[in-house]
Amino acid sequence: MVIYPAIFIKDGDGYYVKFPDLKGCLTEGDTIEQAMTMAQEALGGYIASMKDRGLVIPEARDITSIKSDEGFVSLVACDISKYSRSNRAVKKTLTIPEWLNDEADKHHINYSSVLQDALRQALGV
Repeated sequence: MVIYPAIFIKDGDGYYVKFPDLKGCLTEGDTIEQAMTMAQEALGGYIASMKDRGLVIPEARDITSIKSDEGFVSLVACDISKYSRSNRAVKKTLTIPEWLNDEADKHHINYSSVLQDALRQALGV
């Protein structure tokens, strides 16, 4: 779980959200509820991306140290585990019919690539 302060700024009919401690972490929403949901998504994706790339994650400042004339400051919390993806290879054992194996070998098919592509398509990711 990560918690960072965010500034919610009224922008026309909606809200613009920025995280002062996370350069470039921005989002928006049509309502305050949607802006909060989008802020959680933005925070999760931003921190998970930094973590996955091995970057140093900035420390969150104390919310009381952040002042804003633009809007109001609120804490945003997010469980980043659903945003993190490890690309570490894992070995899987599978069984396919012999005839299919023979045909795939004849065509120099990369089994790992085919399985990954099929899994991405099946999962919609």
